[in-house]
Amino acid sequence: MAVFTTAGSMQDGVYRPILRPRRGEMAALAHLTPTEATRVMPILELDEGTGLLPLIRELPPRTGALAVDFGDVPDPVDPLVAPSLDLAEALAASGVAMLPVLRAHESRRRLAAHGLAARMHLRRAVLRLQPHTDAANPAQADVLVDRMLRGAGLEVEEVDLLIDLAETACVAHADRFEEQLRRILRWARSRPWRTVSVASGAMPPNLDDLPTDRPVTIDRHDARVWARIGEPGIGYADYGVTSPVRRRGVQRHRQLPTLRYTAEHNWWIYRWSRRGGRSDDRCHDLCRTLVTSPHWPAAGARFSWGDAEIARRARIAHGAGSAASWMSWSTSHHIAHVLQSLRAG
Repeated sequence: MAVFTTAGSMQDGVYRPILRPRRGEMAALAHLTPTEATRVMPILELDEGTGLLPLIRELPPRTGALAVDFGDVPDPVDPLVAPSLDLAEALAASGVAMLPVLRAHESRRRLAAHGLAARMHLRRAVLRLQPHTDAANPAQADVLVDRMLRGAGLEVEEVDLLIDLAETACVAHADRFEEQLRRILRWARSRPWRTVSVASGAMPPNLDDLPTDRPVTIDRHDARVWARIGEPGIGYADYGVTSPVRRRGVQRHRQLPTLRYTAEHNWWIYRWSRRGGRSDDRCHDLCRTLVTSPHWPAAGARFSWGDAEIARRARIAHGAGSAASWMSWSTSHHIAHVLQSLRAG
């Protein structure tokens, strides 16, 4: 890969999707091929309701390392309890190394625990910087980063910098973030980060208002921002096929069969209500429509595990799956598509 022009940083060729540790996303990770698994470093976003033991049980068997973001997990009342250390120890027992994610708003106690967790295996961490909320200028960014590294007891060479632009929902957002990103990258060149990656997300948080029974396109503004940077050695990250904006509350209505199918510049959203009330029939019709579309890959079912599952449902009107299944097939195809694009680039 091309050398990033800082005092030692390199882009390691690894794709870093920011994912929530739900059944769908974890199933997609579990079905990565051995080659794909070496090129994907998932960043799992935990929240207060995420159980640690179920997370460990859901991990793919070939997982060697993963990054975990505890930013939405409150500090425990007991000062002796450190979630990142507890998870790092549990993962180490399973042969998995954990990279803690350092966040700007985390306490000194949390940063110290992250540093201990990082030193448990690889002595590596991810520093996730959201410029629009964390720092208004380079001077503020310097102060912030120094505090985070000092709190964790880590050197900059041991840290992967993730510049997270969050939501790029429209062309205006993308254009504004592109200019902002160039300024941030000029700042980033002053330090020898282990790697530098850029993340953003363009998937809407709610698809319920989209038309049904025909594919609808949504632009991948996040991918376009990264492609237009033109900087050598900048790694790619995104939010998979989900939105950076979390939907709060419980979804009460029954979800229609839905696929979020990644193409080069857009997603094809399939939400299917026709063919009567049976979910099996609706999913069968959706998948048949997708596999006969122009954006079905030339490799067909061999493109990814998710594509194989879609092709199987197109052949037989049995086994519609669930919302978790549809998310897993969509995520599997997305990861394969991103990896193919990065190889081609």
